[in-house]
Amino acid sequence: MRVVILCGGESSERDVSLASGRSVARALLERGHEVVLVDPSAEVPVLAGPLRPGDAVDEFSVAKEPPSLSDQEQWRRRMYEALTGGPVLELLRGAEAVFLALHGGWGEDGHVQALLEMAGVPFTGAGTAACAAAWHKGRAQAVLGAVGLPVAERALWRPGDGDVPEDVARLVAAGPVVAKPVADGSSVSVYRVDSLSQLVQAAAEVRSSGVGLLVEPFLPGREFTVAVVGDQALPVVEIELTTPVWDYAAKYQPGAVREVCPARIPAAFASRMQELALHAHRALGFDGASYSRTDFRCDTGGEPMCLEVNALPGLTATSLLPLAATGAGWTYPDLIQRILDLATR
Repeated sequence: MRVVILCGGESSERDVSLASGRSVARALLERGHEVVLVDPSAEVPVLAGPLRPGDAVDEFSVAKEPPSLSDQEQWRRRMYEALTGGPVLELLRGAEAVFLALHGGWGEDGHVQALLEMAGVPFTGAGTAACAAAWHKGRAQAVLGAVGLPVAERALWRPGDGDVPEDVARLVAAGPVVAKPVADGSSVSVYRVDSLSQLVQAAAEVRSSGVGLLVEPFLPGREFTVAVVGDQALPVVEIELTTPVWDYAAKYQPGAVREVCPARIPAAFASRMQELALHAHRALGFDGASYSRTDFRCDTGGEPMCLEVNALPGLTATSLLPLAATGAGWTYPDLIQRILDLATR
């Protein structure tokens, strides 16, 4: 099968996406597919290809810090031009399938999915509506709470629109909170906040990105994540932190976190979280042809709370979804082939 892999892109998760794209390319080549690796935000968008089984794919290392906003703006302009005309669009139209390894930004919020839906090209992952629903953390949590899933109390604040709102101030006064952009990924700009002055300082960075801030109580319990592929919930992964919050640095610096799969928890507790992940997957509009990863953190009583649902979770060889797949007995190429099969069956 001729597969175009879209990776890179304009978001703060660009590096992770480039690494995912190369990992996916190697897996698809191993399974006998023809592959073209494309970064729509690069000056030369076709990174490699057409590649055929036996060809080599270079490694890519994720930087320790997310990119600057000015870099993201430049990449966004290039991505728009590449996806709305010219050789990249023709490549996509000529593909038998598009494998989306784009994390964050237009690759995960529904923009690219809408384009591919209009072009009639099969692509991996969820469709436009589900991606858009999951991408905005505040709206996603509102939906999850409305269907009975456990979510923490939360408040939204768009820095620059005025003073700290009353509901935000009340949460901060009640104890430590976590403040993070309402629409971003890879735990970029996630802060533990203990006072209003700290919150205002954290908001200064978010204001420059033009998105709102989600504020929710800091949950002191254990952290877990559950992936869903098609209609199957994979084994629970526990994330053991050595830092107060699981931010970008903790995710991509060796030794900052330990990931355990299957998590060392009672079977009934694991089954419950798998059921919650399936419920969250379906509540936001993900269907049996897509995949997702739902993150949980436990409160003081040990109850798991849904933090967010990731529409295009990382696919590097060391990412959480491939780790969960290993726990299910799948190899990395097995996982990638299953995701492709869901999109093209």
